[in-house]
Amino acid sequence: MKQNYLFLVFIFFNSCQYLDKQIPSEKELLQKELKSINWKEVDEYPSVVECEKIEDKKQRQQCFFDVLTQLIQEKLSVDTLAILYPELDTIEVKVTVFPNATMQFEPQFPKDSVAYDKIKIDSILKVRLVDFPKINPAIKRGIPVKIQFILPVILKVE
Repeated sequence: MKQNYLFLVFIFFNSCQYLDKQIPSEKELLQKELKSINWKEVDEYPSVVECEKIEDKKQRQQCFFDVLTQLIQEKLSVDTLAILYPELDTIEVKVTVFPNATMQFEPQFPKDSVAYDKIKIDSILKVRLVDFPKINPAIKRGIPVKIQFILPVILKVE
């Protein structure tokens, strides 16, 4: 019986070391959490009303890109660009969607391109690309965030 008590006392004192685990500090936990977040992707892409009913994340994203591209093409189909630059059939537009659901558009040109008046095309985009339907901003961890992407917009459909 005495040996059993000694054995239990021995186990009791040795088991205390298992309870003596270090508790990580708040900074360590924060750093670990920040490293685990993929900052290059958002949880939800921006969306328009037409795409809200789609459940699949990739399909919803593609729906948004398709709707936005179509709206931009319609707004630019007024033949200002076609008259000024008849050889221009596609333009890449950098779209920025801000957390407050406003958008900004910037034309993207090749670095060595001198054939186009970049300032004139940019001003045409600013004038034409207004009055879009309500857009819900991108979401990251439940918070609206800014997102940028480049859309190829076909100006001439043949």
